[in-house]
Amino acid sequence: MSDQVEDIVSLVESVVVPLVDYPDEFEIVGNETDGTLLIEMRVNPEDAGKVIGRQGRVIKAIRTLARAAASRANMHVEVELLD
Repeated sequence: MSDQVEDIVSLVESVVVPLVDYPDEFEIVGNETDGTLLIEMRVNPEDAGKVIGRQGRVIKAIRTLARAAASRANMHVEVELLD
């Protein structure tokens, strides 16, 4: 992974880890293909609601933050929370 990809992944990680009750079960993977970065996160099922937030506000904010960071590198970012 390039430094920019690692920076964006670590940014998302630094936002999500304080939100969850089980940080040791948090997993994050960043895959880059053709200028698009896909960030996939897994959390404990009890923490999923905290990461999503009411009406999806928290996950939307995380996505907005990741996209803003990626725009400086001319990249497109998708952030997904997996089951």
